Order: sequence, then structure tokens, then C-alpha cells
Amino acid sequence: MTAPAVPRGTPSAAETAELPGTRPAVAGQWAMAMRAFRFWLVNYRRTWRGTMYSSVLNPVLYLGAMGLGLGSLVDKHHSASLGGVSYLAFLAPGLLAAAGMQTAMNESTYPVMASVKWLKTYQAAAASPLRPGDLFRGHLMFTTMRLIMNSIIFLAIMAAFGAVRSAWVVAAVPVAVLTGLAFAAPIEAYAVTREKEQGFAMLFRFGMIPMFLFSGTFFPITQLPAWIRPLAYITPLWHGVALCRALSLGTAGLWSSVGHLAYLAALTLIGLVAGFRTYRRRLYV
Repeated sequence: MTAPAVPRGTPSAAETAELPGTRPAVAGQWAMAMRAFRFWLVNYRRTWRGTMYSSVLNPVLYLGAMGLGLGSLVDKHHSASLGGVSYLAFLAPGLLAAAGMQTAMNESTYPVMASVKWLKTYQAAAASPLRPGDLFRGHLMFTTMRLIMNSIIFLAIMAAFGAVRSAWVVAAVPVAVLTGLAFAAPIEAYAVTREKEQGFAMLFRFGMIPMFLFSGTFFPITQLPAWIRPLAYITPLWHGVALCRALSLGTAGLWSSVGHLAYLAALTLIGLVAGFRTYRRRLYV
């Protein structure tokens, strides 16, 4: 038998791959996300030294000024309100969780805006085999890497200052990373929809700073007025601070830990679902 004749004018397979609106077959989701992740790594090669300075100096200055300086006054008069531990041991794990929040917000606001509006790197990547979901996953992978790096550095400095009370503090590193992701995923989902950066200033001013001050980082939540405590308890930072502190002091309970982790994981999942939708709406071509 002879093969059926191909109608004249029918494009070949190579020509079909180049037709407008078609894309070549792509690798799996995580393989493509790794390509987006490598893009952020290439950019990071130019700036990593500056970020390392801040990653080291921030915990050194905070623990030195607040933990040792202010802590010497707190320990003289108010150690009972801290459960009998030094102010340095109380403060350090809270700052570890707060550092995760700060890193996440820094990586998921202006870098996303730059990729969408100023540098147009997202639009260029979306015109390639990379899909919007791949770009979202790749950026979150880079943010996770930054969270892991900063958390490990912070924990090492905590140990150098003598602020560690339990070997369980090692588990505070993934908790700080999860705390950061509970912020990063929803904020990236929001940031990709913005046309102007003014909303980020509001987010930092009325979101990050109040949580940093009133989510148990610097003093127990019980010191707040009763009417405002529920607001502190629903913030993701409080859950990160409470769990990091319990692990560092060796007082973590099973069910309370599960509750904190579930809350942070739920926020991260909500951010992931929202991010896939907002990236697709903004970048689909």
C-alpha cells in the first residue's frame, strides 16, 4: 500500500511549530519553573554581596541594641513577665520570624513590579515556552531560597549571642521560612496586578510595621489591651513568632505547633491559588 497523499499546501511539522499562536512542546511544570528560578539566580549574582551585608548586620544590630542593650534594663525589672527567661532569649526567635516576613515582603513587591512594568521581563518570558504559572513558581522558589539563607544566618548569629535555649531551635528555620511564604505568596499574587507602586508603601506602612511592633516580637501579646489582642492573634506573624519562640525555648506543644503550622500553610496555599490566577490574567499571551 502507498501512503495517502498529503494535500498540497499542508504545512510540515517544523513549519507548524512556527505558526502564530502555537508553541513547541515544553517540559514539566517544575522543570520550567527551574528555568525561571535560574533567571533570578543570574540576577542575584550581581547583588548578593549587598544582601549578605544586610542579612548579617540586621540581626547583629537588633540583638545587640535591643537584646543586650534594652534587655539589660528589662531583665532587672520585668523578667517575670517573660516567663523567667532573659529578654535576649525572648526577643531573638521573634526577630527570626519577623526577618522572614521582611525578606518575603522585600522580594515579592518591587521585584514583581519591576518585572511587569519597568523591565518587562515577565512579558518577555511569557512570550517564550515559559507559562505564567512557571514564572510564579520560579519567583517563589527564589524567595524561598532567600528565606532559607537569611534564616540560617540569623540562627547562627542567635547562637553566637547566646540566645538559644533548646536544640529544637533548629526547627525554627523552616518555621521562619513558612512564615515568610505566608506573606510572599499572597503578596506576589497582589503585586502582579498593580499598575502603580503606591500600594506597596501602604502595605509596608499599615501592614508590615504594625505587625512587626504588635505581633509579640518585642513583648508578650498579653501586655496589649484586651480588645486589640484578637487582631494580633490572627496575624500570620504572631503564629510564626509564637512557634519560633516556643521551639527556641523548648516549650513547644504538639497541638499548638500543629495549629500554628496549619494557619501559616493555609495562608500560603491561598496565596498560591490566587497567584496562579493573577499571573495568568496579567501575562497570558
